[in-house]
Amino acid sequence: MSTLTLDNRAEMIAEVAQSAKAFGEKYIRPNIMLWDESQEFPVSVFKGLGELGLMGVLVPEEYGGAGLGYLEYVAAIVEISRIDPSIGLSMAAHNSLCTGHILQFGNEDQKAQYLPKLATGEWIGAWGLTEPNTGSDAGNMRTVAVQDGDYWVINGAKNFITHGKSGNVAVVIARTGEIGDSRGMTAFIVERGTAGFSAGKKENKLGMRASETAEMIFDNCRVHKSQVIGEIGQGFVQSLKVLDGGRISIAALSLGIAKGAYDAALQYSKERHQFNQPIANFQAISFKLADMATEIDAAELLIERACNLKEAHKPINKEGAMAKYYASEVCVRVANDAVQIFGGYGFIKDFPVEKFYRDSKLCTIGEGTSEIQKLVISRAILK
Repeated sequence: MSTLTLDNRAEMIAEVAQSAKAFGEKYIRPNIMLWDESQEFPVSVFKGLGELGLMGVLVPEEYGGAGLGYLEYVAAIVEISRIDPSIGLSMAAHNSLCTGHILQFGNEDQKAQYLPKLATGEWIGAWGLTEPNTGSDAGNMRTVAVQDGDYWVINGAKNFITHGKSGNVAVVIARTGEIGDSRGMTAFIVERGTAGFSAGKKENKLGMRASETAEMIFDNCRVHKSQVIGEIGQGFVQSLKVLDGGRISIAALSLGIAKGAYDAALQYSKERHQFNQPIANFQAISFKLADMATEIDAAELLIERACNLKEAHKPINKEGAMAKYYASEVCVRVANDAVQIFGGYGFIKDFPVEKFYRDSKLCTIGEGTSEIQKLVISRAILK
């Protein structure tokens, strides 16, 4: 890659970041606590993000997307999450899971039918793998699909699904073979309004409260065979590959939270005076800020490495897991230290770090817990 190309890429990344930041400052920041308190999922915001191209960052232009790469995608998530992680989470899940699954494994008809609506924000996507009794143990899922002529009949439930209630279309993984068989699950595209497909309970969460999390219920839901993604029995294998990219998304979300909390803590430490001087002058505070800044930079470099490998079409199983694991743990530590720097005000909702603290914890759980990431990493290094 020539220097000119590198310069152009850097300009594009900066432009995407600035566009996301400007949108967030105008349309998201004024409503952060309103949405958090009411748990409103602001659909109109995602329509606006779609107009900017941020609901289909990785989708080729021929399907209505922005046709950009992972570095631009990460830059957008970071800037939105720096303002409101809830919106960053929903944007990431829409891009990497539902849209990403169809983009990566859908046939030409499926891509042409769904990607333009998803990439422009006309439709919001959901992705269903997790079930009430099978979180990390997806191989034991109980949602089943049985073939009946030209249709598949799906029965079961998925939970902890981002946009499980408001999503216009969902990619759903159901068991079509034996329990525990990694080749016994299949991915289906199910549109909202399909008979037998309904939303269940919407979860009342600690954080990320403006990002909708709900059950999806399937009761004799009939889905035409044309809605199968890829081959029968490949759903779980596809999901693992989708989650590889999804880990970059959650790492970016984590980085945005860490940066947002750090920015707030740094500014506050310069403005807050105790003993006739800014608290930033005290070593206890300045050393916390040094640790925060160092860990944020390290997380950013791990994410950048994963992005570069992904764009080069190289395996990112280990590197994606490392980025997700480290960045998510860093964002929790940084948010915790930010609250500590704010002192009593860090515990008050009128100040920003209280929400970063609540939102951060999801990052060590969603799309594979920290423990699962360590399992992935250890298996890779012990091969």
